[in-house]
Amino acid sequence: MTKYQLVATAAMGLESIVAQEVQELGYETRVENGKVYFEGDETAIARCNLWLRVADRVKIVVGSFPAHTFDQLFESTKSIDWEKYLPVDAAFPVSGKSVKSKLYSVPDCQAIVKKAIVERMKIHYKRLGFLDESGATYKIEVSILKDVATLTIDTSGAGLHKRGYRQTQGEAPLKETLAAALIKVSKWSSSRPLVDVFCGSGTIPLEAAMIGQNIAPGYNREFISEEWSWMKAKIWDDARNEADDLAKYDEPLEIIGSDIDHRMISISQENALEAGFGDIITFKQMQATDFTTRLTDGVIISNPPYGERIGEIEAIEKVIRDFGQVMRDYPTWSVYMLSSMENFEELYGQKATKKRKLFNGFIRTDLYQYWGQKSKRDN
Repeated sequence: MTKYQLVATAAMGLESIVAQEVQELGYETRVENGKVYFEGDETAIARCNLWLRVADRVKIVVGSFPAHTFDQLFESTKSIDWEKYLPVDAAFPVSGKSVKSKLYSVPDCQAIVKKAIVERMKIHYKRLGFLDESGATYKIEVSILKDVATLTIDTSGAGLHKRGYRQTQGEAPLKETLAAALIKVSKWSSSRPLVDVFCGSGTIPLEAAMIGQNIAPGYNREFISEEWSWMKAKIWDDARNEADDLAKYDEPLEIIGSDIDHRMISISQENALEAGFGDIITFKQMQATDFTTRLTDGVIISNPPYGERIGEIEAIEKVIRDFGQVMRDYPTWSVYMLSSMENFEELYGQKATKKRKLFNGFIRTDLYQYWGQKSKRDN
């Protein structure tokens, strides 16, 4: 097994949750903006792709160096031992980005990195002509920040939010990785009921079911690095067998999703069936303000509509105002609401116990956390 410098990328504000996930898998971490660095071997690559719920991707950091000129970028890229990663027939598309750097032309940077890798590969594999790139794909990224270039290879392929269960979605779906983050922040456990009163296509209930039964989020999907010759099939088989052994398929769960739109309920039910949770999660058409329960010590986690037009905003404000009144009758329930409305606390009628700044895509939001009182029953 070879040791690699790895990085799990994350949306802004979620780095600490991703770091905790990586640590729980047994790896030491170092956190920067949007990135969690750690060391690991081929088994770590497989396990992290299978298990990380909140990360966007897992990448190998191949090299990092100053790049003030195109010559510097070319020579430093060429000096890297690319043959350790890329076989002679590797397909290696290069993408790029540049922030606050002298080398600001991303297409030029991509072309130079590509040319440098080709030169290195031709020398090592003793090829005179073109490389045919007919084999497995290794997606390379050159990222230049403040004149420091970092070269990575993506081991995930499709983003880790692609769990494989979402058949259909609504107009503004919540990313699976963000939904998982909201559940993690709430400290919800399988012994407590969980409700999403604005469930949309069912992402929060589905992610909760996977967390509650300890099912690896990547268990039913494929990853680009499974095609690589040095990522042996046995590594992936062992990692999936470990995930299967750790799953608690019989764990009883009380998870409910509701939405005012009957079409969303149908979509949620389809997605739950695809994920294998058709008999575990209850979906029903209902207004959020009609919420009622005899259960105690539950958790509500929701992403209410933000509204774009005047009429929509007013309607949503009324729903939040009325829902805040409803929840006065359930003091043992904790409520977690992700909203872009700056006046959310005023509408809800209560100051949040805690707020956390998060980004839902490019939308600046806050997670308003209202912690419930402990009931007399033992949790």
